[in-house]
Amino acid sequence: MLGIFKRLTLLLRAHIDQLSWQAVMLAILAHMLVTWGLLLIANEQALTSFSTYFYYYTVTTSTVGYGDFSPTSELGRWVVALIQIPFGLALFGVLLGKTGQTVTYLIRRAMTGDKNFAHSNNHIIIFGWHDTRTKKMIDYILADTKRTDRRILLAVTEQMEHPFLTNENVDFARLTSFTDLEELERVAINRADKIIIDGQDDNQTFTTALRISRLVKSECHISAHFLDETKVDMLLEHCQNVECSSAKSAEILVRSMQDPGSSRVQEELLSTLHGDTQFSLAIPSGCDEMEFGTLFHHFKHDYNAILLGVAHNLSAQNMDLNPPLDYKVNAGDILHYIALERVLTNEVDWQSLAK
Repeated sequence: MLGIFKRLTLLLRAHIDQLSWQAVMLAILAHMLVTWGLLLIANEQALTSFSTYFYYYTVTTSTVGYGDFSPTSELGRWVVALIQIPFGLALFGVLLGKTGQTVTYLIRRAMTGDKNFAHSNNHIIIFGWHDTRTKKMIDYILADTKRTDRRILLAVTEQMEHPFLTNENVDFARLTSFTDLEELERVAINRADKIIIDGQDDNQTFTTALRISRLVKSECHISAHFLDETKVDMLLEHCQNVECSSAKSAEILVRSMQDPGSSRVQEELLSTLHGDTQFSLAIPSGCDEMEFGTLFHHFKHDYNAILLGVAHNLSAQNMDLNPPLDYKVNAGDILHYIALERVLTNEVDWQSLAK
C-alpha cells in the first residue's frame, strides 16, 4: 500500500513539473466556468452572481467550507458532489504543488546565482570572490551612509552559493566566465554605474577589465586591483576608463619606518567604518571658474573637510595634489577631500563660491 502511494505521489509530482503556469490557470478557469454553467442550469441563483460565485468556489474547492453558501437544489448538489469538489480538489492540489515548486525554484536560483539580472540599472558590480576581502569591500560600501542607493551585484565564477543571502542589498550571480558576452549581458554590464574587478589572479583581472572597458556606459567607473604593477601599465595603454590599484606594501613599509604611524593614516583614509575618510566630489556643469583657496576654506569651515587635490577625470591620472591657493578649478573637475561623511553636490552653493 505504501509503495502504491509513493508511486502515485511521484507520478503526480512528475505531472506538476511538466505543467506550465498557463496550463494550470487555464484548467482552473475551465473548471470554474463549467461548474458555474452547471449551477446556472440547476437554477442556483444565490451562487451564480460573479462576486458570490468566486467566493463560494474558492472556499468550497479549498475545503475550507464555511457553509454560508451551498447548493439548495438536488441537481446543484450532484454538480458539487461529482464535478466541483473532486476535480476542484485535484486542481487545488496541483496549484499548491506548482506554487511551492516555483517558490523553491526562485529561492534556489537566488542561492546558486542562476538568476537573471539583465533588468538591473545603475548598480555596482563586484567581479571576483575572496573569503575576507570581498566581505570587507561590501561593508565599506554600505558604511557610506550618504552614498547613492545602488544595488550591489557580486559576480563569481566559483562553484559556490550566495555568501550574503541575508543581506538585502547584495545580489549574487555565478557566471561561467567574466569575458563571455552573454554572461555579461545577464549582469547588465552596459547599465552598471560602478564596477570593481578583483579576480582570483592578475590574469583574470586583466582580461576582465580589457573585455568590459568597451561594454560599459561612458560615465561608468571601473576599478581594478593588481598585485603585479606591470599589468597596470599594460592595461592603461588600452583602457583609459579603468582606475588601477596595486599592492603598495614596499612603499607603506618604508613610509611607516621613516614616518611612524603612516600605515594607520592610510587605513583611516580608506575605511568608511570609522573616523574621517577620503571622498571625491565632481563639480557640476555650468559652474563658473573658482579658486582652490576659496573652496578649501569653504569646505573646512562649512563641512570640516580638508581638500587634498583636484583631478580632471575619474581615473585621476593627472591629479594636482595640494595645489596653490590661487589654482583655478572648473566645472567637471573632481575634488578629493577628507571628511567625517560625504559632501553631496547639492549641499554646496557653487555660485557663491565663484564670486
